[in-house]
Amino acid sequence: MPKGCGVEVLTISNKELQINEEIRDKEIRVVGDDGAQLGIMSAKDALKIASEKNLDLVKIAPQAVPPVCRIMDYGKYRFEKAKREKEARKNQKTIDTKEVRLSLNIDVHDFDTKVNNAIKFLKGGDKVKVSVRFRGREMAHPELGQTLIMRFADACSEYGNMDKTPKMEGRSMVLFLSAKPVK
Repeated sequence: MPKGCGVEVLTISNKELQINEEIRDKEIRVVGDDGAQLGIMSAKDALKIASEKNLDLVKIAPQAVPPVCRIMDYGKYRFEKAKREKEARKNQKTIDTKEVRLSLNIDVHDFDTKVNNAIKFLKGGDKVKVSVRFRGREMAHPELGQTLIMRFADACSEYGNMDKTPKMEGRSMVLFLSAKPVK
């Protein structure tokens, strides 16, 4: 936008909270460090109370009328918040998609090895993409790929569910298996 057009830009959300001297409101509702309501007072008086207790005055609800501020140890608050966020990230489980590729003329032992790998992935909680690649004249017989992929799904049925029926994607037939929920 061109300068001087009279449009004021407002920040909708500010990640950092206003603390101590940054609070410029005339009247604020103050909550003590123990959670008790201290009432509505000027920011200067609230700041004086906070400094007597060697704590910070933090604006926790700027949208309220009047804004709500709390007396707390801001450094400790930020440390605890970072600790909680780190713990939440650690407990998050990401689901990966592992791929198992088959060919139409796969041997029995190779098939069993691929099934065992898929079962290992499913036990780990990952999704498995099973694909059968058609080469040359094999494209004329997609029903062979369909039976192979369904046999594979039946072999893994104890540990995983089919998401959708197998479908052709270019020269490959694809099936997705997702892990069964642990009981």
